Amino acid sequence: MTPGPVVLITGTDTEVGKTWVTSALFAYFQAHAPKLRVALFKPLQSGAVGDQEHYHWLFDLEQSPAEVNPVSFQAPLAPPLAAALENKEIDLAPIWQTLQHLRANYDLVLMEGIGGLGSPITWEWTVADLVGAWRIPIVLVVPVRLGAMGQAVANLALAREKKLTVRGLIRNCLTPCTDMQLAQWANPELLETLTHRPVLGTLPYLGKNVEKDDIPTLANAAANLQLEALFPEILGTGLELHHL
Repeated sequence: MTPGPVVLITGTDTEVGKTWVTSALFAYFQAHAPKLRVALFKPLQSGAVGDQEHYHWLFDLEQSPAEVNPVSFQAPLAPPLAAALENKEIDLAPIWQTLQHLRANYDLVLMEGIGGLGSPITWEWTVADLVGAWRIPIVLVVPVRLGAMGQAVANLALAREKKLTVRGLIRNCLTPCTDMQLAQWANPELLETLTHRPVLGTLPYLGKNVEKDDIPTLANAAANLQLEALFPEILGTGLELHHL
């Protein structure tokens, strides 16, 4: 059996909406391709309550907490610093082993990163180093806020340096977005010109609008994205999609 593909949902920084983008994509496949087995994966988590808890609250997952998030720390800091406070060192082996288990048992793995591509994973490696070594393609989440375009350019420059495969950018509305904010704070034409990668759509503001098991709202939010460009291994194969 061919291992399922992995896509990293990373961002320009922390608190830019990676979790909501990942949730919307997961919900889309639950709604439109229910026979497709999709796994959620957060390799490292810092903070007592985080994305692993969010995913298990939001969805009825088959995965155990450890399968979603194999390594976690209590302090909401960069992982090597959070680990140091607990007198621990970060071992990437359980992360790799969990990822391989998920790839062997699922058709697609949605992997959520921490921070941006330059965020430290260990004292030696950043997110970009990790996905470069493991050859995982990425999509970059760009928040609709002032300064986001500069951060996007910086992250994509690092991606080029590390020779990463970047499938595109997704704009994410951290608050209800106006047309003027979309055009001025995260202009798609300027983003594409500066990063040389396509903008694959915009996720509307979700936040407090989503409740537990609200698959339709999340799935509809992801339906506007260019999903075939994000998941060519899955959606480029003639997969039959069901409509809500």
